[in-house]
Amino acid sequence: TMKLAERFLLDALAYLLCAAACLCFVVLKLVSSPYGRHLSPRSGFRLPARAAWAVQELPSLAVPLFVCAGAAADRLQRWPNSILLAMFLVHYVQRCLIFPFLIRGGKPMPLHLCVLAFMFCTYNGYLQSRYLSQYAVYTDDWVTDPRFLTGFVLWLIGMLINIHSDHILRNLRKPGETEYKIPRGGLFEYISAANYFGEVVEWCGYALASWSIQGGAFALFSFCFLFTRAQHHHQWYLEKFEDYPKFRKSIIPFLV
Repeated sequence: TMKLAERFLLDALAYLLCAAACLCFVVLKLVSSPYGRHLSPRSGFRLPARAAWAVQELPSLAVPLFVCAGAAADRLQRWPNSILLAMFLVHYVQRCLIFPFLIRGGKPMPLHLCVLAFMFCTYNGYLQSRYLSQYAVYTDDWVTDPRFLTGFVLWLIGMLINIHSDHILRNLRKPGETEYKIPRGGLFEYISAANYFGEVVEWCGYALASWSIQGGAFALFSFCFLFTRAQHHHQWYLEKFEDYPKFRKSIIPFLV
């Protein structure tokens, strides 16, 4: 009975995340998320960029480790479950333990946004890890299924695009420089938010490989949040730089 109740809860949490994604899309279409270049002078207490990123992303790494250590994670004895959870964790090892310490300067983040991100990572970290470690049922040959293989390749390509694009952004300025510059190279030649595109591709691949409402909900939320933010980025570039390439799209090459 307890198992059935939690299985129902995990499905309910996934559908709730889908609803939150749609709400987030509507709200952020109207109001830009106020951090980074869109930071408002009236944003209140702020945290240093490195500390904020490390803290807010930490639950996506810590919660799955706690979940898997605190109960018999029977499903992780299966290769598909183990690989899928590893895909999730690898991203957040990079995002929590590596990315923050590569930041050069970085604008402070409003405390309330860091708290909201921390809450989301806790929610999603529990949702993904609990589902994969306790309830997701895959046959052993799922790792050779075209959906899994395609999803894994998309996840890997997306993560590499994300990491490479972050590298380009970090190296736009020379030491001591503070002004914004037009990013060049990689997918920035085609879109304004190549780093966001990489992350969307990454989580869409994860969702395809997991073939679950839990993975799909996370991919949908990532798309809704990053798509709207990319559009605000794109508009900002067009307004700030007269010579900004007009053929560039915001987040999907050649489309939008």
